[in-house]
Amino acid sequence: MYSKKLKWQQALEILLLLHLFLETSIQGCSEKLIVVSGSKVSLRICNLPDKYKKLTWFYTDTQKIVEWESNTPEPHYFKSKFKDRVTFDHRDGTLHIYKVQKEDNSTYLLKILKEAGTEVERKIFLQVLDPVSKPVINIMKIKKVNNSCYLNLSCAAWGQSLNYTWYWDSGLSPKELQSSELVITVNPENYSKFYTCQVSNPVSNKNHTVYFTSACELAQSSGVAWITTWLVVMVCTGLGFLLT
Repeated sequence: MYSKKLKWQQALEILLLLHLFLETSIQGCSEKLIVVSGSKVSLRICNLPDKYKKLTWFYTDTQKIVEWESNTPEPHYFKSKFKDRVTFDHRDGTLHIYKVQKEDNSTYLLKILKEAGTEVERKIFLQVLDPVSKPVINIMKIKKVNNSCYLNLSCAAWGQSLNYTWYWDSGLSPKELQSSELVITVNPENYSKFYTCQVSNPVSNKNHTVYFTSACELAQSSGVAWITTWLVVMVCTGLGFLLT
């Protein structure tokens, strides 16, 4: 019953991991980085001049993070929120930031003073995202229509830059159905035994599945969805008793 679901879930997770791996590889020298909160990120500049007198990293136009001059053995770290979370490699100009936070989102600036006295600038945009939360599928509506079944499923999750993908027995949903809400009509002879909502952002993904024993009947393993409906009924019934 679950073999097809597991195969699709594993395939999607492999594809997403491959995407993240490729993106991380490209981040080796990129003008934009997207990373998960709590991780380490390395801001690396491409085409750094061979010789330079001074390197200065900025968090904003005025807030310096670290500065290194060729006549000093060690870099100078300025008093800032990064003071205990950064290290700097003057050999290639790379700034390493540890335990990144969403508040670290910014366009970082490296000013390079060449030996000839001219100054050039390089910029890197950093975006920090939290991992997505575990999604929950809510059953908004199940209704028999003639010989078919109308389904309205809603997928709820918390996070930033969220993407929703539904998949079931027959595979992935069409792009036009890739939203937090799935509204479809199925027939008894071709209904899906499960519906999975996968929520992802550029740094993480999680999913939730509900199972069906027939076109319009949830399986007992889909207890969360049943509990949601049961609670609504109980609240409405309780209010009815109070008002009588």
